[in-house]
Amino acid sequence: MKHNLKQALATAALLLCSMVAMAQTTATVDGITYEFITKAKLATVVASESGSYSGNIVIPEIVEYDGVAYSVTAIGENAFYKCFSLTSVTIPNSVTTIGDRAFYGCDRLTSITIPNSVTKIGEGAFCCSSLTSMTIPNSVTTIEYGTFQLCSGLTSVTIPNSVTTIGNDAFFACI
Repeated sequence: MKHNLKQALATAALLLCSMVAMAQTTATVDGITYEFITKAKLATVVASESGSYSGNIVIPEIVEYDGVAYSVTAIGENAFYKCFSLTSVTIPNSVTTIGDRAFYGCDRLTSITIPNSVTKIGEGAFCCSSLTSMTIPNSVTTIEYGTFQLCSGLTSVTIPNSVTTIGNDAFFACI
């Protein structure tokens, strides 16, 4: 009886893993790497498979992959982590989440506009020494731990009334 139960659990686990693997695919389209959630037709920008992003990046609202249109709704954790040559990023109105450390160490990034669609900005998302200004949209209610830490070039931050919580060290070493 125990052997049959173990075998059934192992089979169920393998089936579940294969379903998850089929539901998500990672691919690069027009120089940006995405994780595609096929059933929901959603895409998340993730770290580049070929190394590092550089220059000016424009993230589209919709990306087509394998004949299917996906809505780009998130910038994933570590997506642009230490992309030292990244100078600007345009984020579309379809993005609702900016993941932890998404732009950490992007030391040539001086300005970024966050659209009103964004409701969550992760921990340490903008640790960029050259970032000079930031306007947080009204859709954000929490500035997480260390979101702007080490932004030593930051001279202007606009925080809307919608922000009710500012995490520890959110602006650590910004002076």
